[in-house]
Amino acid sequence: MNREICILSTKKLKSGQKQMLADAGLAVIEADFIAIRQKTFALPEIKGNLIFTSQNAVKAVANHPEVQEIRRNPVFCVGEKTAELLDEMGFTVLASADYGSELARIVISDYPNEKFTFFCGNIRRDEMPSELAKSNVDFNEVEVYETVLSPTKIEGKFDGILFLSPSGVESFNSENEFGDAVCFCIGNTTANAVGSSNPSAVPVVANQPTIESTIEKCVNHHFTQAAADSFKRGDKK
Repeated sequence: MNREICILSTKKLKSGQKQMLADAGLAVIEADFIAIRQKTFALPEIKGNLIFTSQNAVKAVANHPEVQEIRRNPVFCVGEKTAELLDEMGFTVLASADYGSELARIVISDYPNEKFTFFCGNIRRDEMPSELAKSNVDFNEVEVYETVLSPTKIEGKFDGILFLSPSGVESFNSENEFGDAVCFCIGNTTANAVGSSNPSAVPVVANQPTIESTIEKCVNHHFTQAAADSFKRGDKK
């Protein structure tokens, strides 16, 4: 009898996401390796256009008592899911991109004279604000949430690990070994974090920076590998 393939997710998944793994015959263990805490913040001078690079920032701003005052401001964002959430919250997305560096290029190329307010967390990537600053784009930043590491010791052996943020990699690595598990990463920055933590790892990066795309990469990898192993053994379907 074949051993069940087991996947560890470093973030608790929604039911539909878990079902994607179950439908492929993959067992999943999940734990939240980071926690998000919304901060108390004031809305400073808002420079017209709003920038969001995460759903966590959207949720924090949506909970602010004065959110109605900025809900009609044009929004620039990173990520398909972030754009969908902004739409649900009543914001109008003017432009979006898969990565912050791509969004920066859009702003610099098409909106160089516009002003922006960037809502972010305490651990944010530098690429986008750095590019905007180098091109003299007028913007300010408002920190609206913080990412807190929540390490958990996980027992057992895993065939694959879903990593959905660099912070998740750091938190996992502080209490656990990578072993020979395949590391499926939501994006290049997360993959770089895996490589720094475990130089022997060969991270597999999702086609799109979403949880669903990361799961699809995992499913396709293990399904293909299982089929190849079965063929070598001469198993019949």
